[in-house]
Amino acid sequence: MSDAPVVRAGRNVLGEALQSCSSDPMTGFYRDGCCRTGPEDHGLHTVCAVMTAEFLEFSKSRGNDLSTPRPEWGFPGLRPGDQWCLCALRWVEAFEAGSAPHIVLAATHFSMLEHAEIEVLKAHAID
Repeated sequence: MSDAPVVRAGRNVLGEALQSCSSDPMTGFYRDGCCRTGPEDHGLHTVCAVMTAEFLEFSKSRGNDLSTPRPEWGFPGLRPGDQWCLCALRWVEAFEAGSAPHIVLAATHFSMLEHAEIEVLKAHAID
C-alpha cells in the first residue's frame, strides 16, 4: 500500500493524506479511485474495502449486488480481492453481521470515524 498514489482529497482515518483505493476497477463516488465524499454522496462511499466472496454474497443478500457486471453503468462487477469504496453504513452492517471485509486504512476517509471506532477499523485493516 505504501506505493499507492496520494490523492489530494482530505485525510484518512489515521489523520494522514488520503491515498487512492483502486483504479482497476475504478472506484469512488466520483470514480477517481479515491474514497472521498461530498454533499452529493448520500451513501458515504468512504471505506476502502477488499472484497471477499463472503462479503459479496452478504451485500447481494441485502439488495446490493456488487458482483454482477452492469455495463450500462460502466460497472465491471467485483470479484474477491478487488478494492472498492464501500458505503460506510454497509460496512457497519456487515461488521455487525460478522461479514465485514478487510479495509485499507490509508485509503479510508476520516469521516468513517463517525460510524466506527478506530480500534474496530484497525482490527479489520490489511495495512
